[in-house]
Amino acid sequence: METAAVTWAGGALFTLLHVPLAWMLGPLTAIMLWQGVVKRPAAWPVSLRNGGLLILGYGMGLSVTAESARQIGSQLPSMLIATVLTVAFSLLTAVWIAKATGISYASSLVGSIPGGLSQMVVLCEEIPGADKTVVTFMQTIRLLTVIFVVPFLAVHGLGEQGGALDTATAAGQTASAAASAGWGDIPWLKALLALAAASAAAWGASLLRMPTPWFLGPILLIALLTVSGWNPPQLPHMVGLAAQWSLGVFLGTGIRLQSLTSWKRLLPFSLGGGLAVVAFCLLLAFGFSLFHPIGLGTAFLAAAPGGMTEMGVTATLIQADVSMVVAYQMFRILFVLFLVPYLIRWIFHSRGGNRVRKPN
Repeated sequence: METAAVTWAGGALFTLLHVPLAWMLGPLTAIMLWQGVVKRPAAWPVSLRNGGLLILGYGMGLSVTAESARQIGSQLPSMLIATVLTVAFSLLTAVWIAKATGISYASSLVGSIPGGLSQMVVLCEEIPGADKTVVTFMQTIRLLTVIFVVPFLAVHGLGEQGGALDTATAAGQTASAAASAGWGDIPWLKALLALAAASAAAWGASLLRMPTPWFLGPILLIALLTVSGWNPPQLPHMVGLAAQWSLGVFLGTGIRLQSLTSWKRLLPFSLGGGLAVVAFCLLLAFGFSLFHPIGLGTAFLAAAPGGMTEMGVTATLIQADVSMVVAYQMFRILFVLFLVPYLIRWIFHSRGGNRVRKPN
């Protein structure tokens, strides 16, 4: 009850302040600060997190159309280029951070890669010279930088203007319909069947060890149903806000401010590295928007080193092409999870690792 009350207050406050993604960032900030004040960890059931991911994945799958699927297929080379350039730039910032702070190159590289926090923390245990505490700290700062800065930039200046392409317009219409949907307007039997199918898809994705299965599984299934013409119904807007709230709470409970106090020297460099990557992705997005029929907002959210969930929700908020954003993010995550770990292992095992030099 304490966690729920604190995070609800955070969401309400951020809503009053008109902060983007108020019901995700508000609860995240509130519980993160609360843990620091009361000096004890808060808990949030994984089942509620998974339920929130399922609802968000369901909603984003509705934005996929046959036209957006065709455009995604045509942009696979661009996805590869964007991913490789983003990872390469992140590794360059890692070299700078290592030289400036005295931490090991292994810790800095694993801590700077734009992948999932939990996956990178697990990976660091397999890399000689990588310090788990440093990696956790750097990934946490990168995560916070992206999920606070990118939505702010996207909402205040990069929103899609009039629907840059058909799928962006469709995504905007989907978001508007979801926002106006009331409880009495929903064909609940059809909705419950679709949710049951989405749950089964999430379970199947987890068996296949897909990244973020409770989010990715529902997206793929609902998108398939939508493209095939079955058209699952929209869910009430309040359900979507509750899903954002649940995810924000879970993210916030995983951030321990107490564990970061010993790394004050590393903080400005980690923050600077995160901001540099965001700026690089904005420049990259501008270039892609010139060569592809996508708006700058869509291109930025697609290239930004955030998570599928956070960037997808932001895309819905600014009426960008949600399906394109999710496709780019999914491609990057799969690339990072399946290829980058082998590259890093090869680099540091071939060099025999290096010692961790603690920052003074």
